[in-house]
Amino acid sequence: MRTTAAVARAAREPFTVEEVDLGGPGPDEVLVEIAGVGLCHTDIAARDGIYGLPYPLVLGHEGSGTVAAVGPAVTDLAIGDPVVLSFASCGGCVTCSAGRPAYCERFTEFNYIGSRPDGSATMTQPGGAMHGHFFGQSSFATHALAPRRSVVRVTTELATGLLGPLGCGIQTGAGAVMNSMDVRAGTRLVVLGGGPVGLAAVMAGAIRGCSAIVVVEPHADRRAFALTVGATAVVDPAEGPLADGLRAVVPQGADYLFDTTGRVEVISAALGVAAANATLGLVGVPQDFSVELPLNIVRAMQLGLTVKGIVEGDSDPQVFIPELLQYHREGRFPFDTMIRTYPLSDINAAVEAQHRGEVVKVVLLPGR
Repeated sequence: MRTTAAVARAAREPFTVEEVDLGGPGPDEVLVEIAGVGLCHTDIAARDGIYGLPYPLVLGHEGSGTVAAVGPAVTDLAIGDPVVLSFASCGGCVTCSAGRPAYCERFTEFNYIGSRPDGSATMTQPGGAMHGHFFGQSSFATHALAPRRSVVRVTTELATGLLGPLGCGIQTGAGAVMNSMDVRAGTRLVVLGGGPVGLAAVMAGAIRGCSAIVVVEPHADRRAFALTVGATAVVDPAEGPLADGLRAVVPQGADYLFDTTGRVEVISAALGVAAANATLGLVGVPQDFSVELPLNIVRAMQLGLTVKGIVEGDSDPQVFIPELLQYHREGRFPFDTMIRTYPLSDINAAVEAQHRGEVVKVVLLPGR
């Protein structure tokens, strides 16, 4: 079938909106008509070559919409079902079998090679293959193919097009707090970065009953927004030494530090306010994959510090996405308030607006 997609043709070049040919669903695949797709920093990093994916390439990994067709092995979804698309996993390795698909032993193969794991393409154009299957979906398009394991049927009062960010960024931030670090009530949480992942962590911290939730963020609008969704204090890192600013608002230190920036200098400064038995959670991806975080061994021992790398918030999307939607129904997880929508055709303007900090979270609407 013909579908319209935003195509990356070269690193650091604007997307081009083009028609491509999308194949039909394989035995365990689902064809989804995309109602909306989140724009994530990971998509931009992939466009710019950080993952080494081939071009031309269709990205997008926070899709949502309705089921348009299913493969013959898919018996538990029906045409018209509202769904959210999340990351792909094999379902058969040790970690998948243990309910931890974010650490699938074949994660790269299922999400980051530009094709299905067997090397077959889901998209083509006259003259050659179109690379895709990004995070098992490539949802910067009017339609996407996804493995059944990536597809989460949902029930919600929200417009289906707004739900896509739950499939990656939102579940990563909330899951880091609720699953990975298992933040306890009455504790102090510092969130480094007030983007969508950090703000989802703030909302989750409020649900968990943290006594203090501090957000470090350079953009004034995002600092102000953080205070409306659960932050008890905000810090502008430009106002002076970060450790001093944090110590002023959490004089007893932080029990949990959650980094979404991937910036060594920010993480190192924040560690200066780590309390005894603190946990540092890491999801921010640095521009240079080889960068290392210096850690004083003796201080880490004295504090009883835990450093935890986190993928997708340690989430099982089939379980955690419905849980987050239930919190939304209860008025405790207002993730939709950070979203601004753009037509898919305006993807390049949306990228620039998000880069400038004018919008917290972009959702692209293919139907506009």
